[in-house]
Amino acid sequence: MPAVTAVSAARLPISVLTGFLGSGKTTLLSRIIRDPRMARTAVIINEFGEVGLDHLLVAKADENTVLMDSGCICCTIRSDLADTLRDLYLRRLRDEVPEFDRVVIETTGLADPAPILHTLMTDPLVAARFRLDGVVTTVDAVHGMGQLDAQEESLKQAAVADRLVLTKTDIATPEAVDYLKHRLKELNPAALVVDAQTEEALPVLLFDAGLYNPETKSLDVQRWLRAEAYDDHGHHHDHHHHDHDHDGHDHDGHDHADCDHDHGHCEHEDHDHDPNRHDEAIGAFCLTFTQPLVWDELVGFLETLARLRGPDVLRVKGVLNVVESDQPIVIHGVQHLFHPPVQLDAWPSDDRRSRIVFITRNVSRQVVETLYASCTGKSVG
Repeated sequence: MPAVTAVSAARLPISVLTGFLGSGKTTLLSRIIRDPRMARTAVIINEFGEVGLDHLLVAKADENTVLMDSGCICCTIRSDLADTLRDLYLRRLRDEVPEFDRVVIETTGLADPAPILHTLMTDPLVAARFRLDGVVTTVDAVHGMGQLDAQEESLKQAAVADRLVLTKTDIATPEAVDYLKHRLKELNPAALVVDAQTEEALPVLLFDAGLYNPETKSLDVQRWLRAEAYDDHGHHHDHHHHDHDHDGHDHDGHDHADCDHDHGHCEHEDHDHDPNRHDEAIGAFCLTFTQPLVWDELVGFLETLARLRGPDVLRVKGVLNVVESDQPIVIHGVQHLFHPPVQLDAWPSDDRRSRIVFITRNVSRQVVETLYASCTGKSVG
């Protein structure tokens, strides 16, 4: 794991906008960049020809860059994302493009967001100028259940999100929307779920989801980690066939008397879905440590986990109380790669327990706890 570093709020925030094919990413993006609060935004997409933003483009600066009537700048990915970001930043310094205060990267509908997050975490020149703000994922309220059932990319996009945006809720049945919300909450307990059709202050809710809070001008680890969300939801992922309350109703009040509990499958006319759904394999849980951790032991454990199960460790977030420091340490990883740990100036509260959130695929809480004990000779708790 990289050495502990300081964090600079002066680095430009990057938000990754992802979502499955047809889930409304471009429609959402078009709406976002028309908001006056998003006027100083650079948008990075794969190909101009693949997105319906022509009505917003007013001038072409060169073969890769266009200006928008909203005040934003839009560019295509050149050879790779790192080159595009470095080039865009240098052009900003040389006043060759308008000033921008944030970057939004729109992925393709079939994209795994992990490689983009890897670039933001590992390229030294990119990391010196930009910081990951968060992952925003669009989910189609009409077809989302089927896509989550059938497409693993859709599932991973939702599982790693900081913000989940439900689209097309105006043409979906209320029952289908409620059921999808419930499923997304079970899949990703800490993500804020936003309805794209009804939320007026959308940019405020979607962005500034990262560790740095622009409202307080400080590092807000509690808001970023949201560890308390896993107290109510994380345990469900250890027993997927028992997703319902004992009275036969789930959290949205739907009657599951006719459900097949062996598969977590409910035969309901508005939202039938695959009984062999992929998110049976997704786990979201938080490990809490009451005693201070030894940094080298923790690093050994995380490196071993990454080496053995890296592709299945979709995302890791944590705030740590370590023996070697009086100040808290923040960690953030995606699969086998970890961002340089960040040392905070002070604890956000009197609670100094370490908390590490894991979002995994086919890696249970028990497996992670057993590996921690094997690597450190200590138990979780």
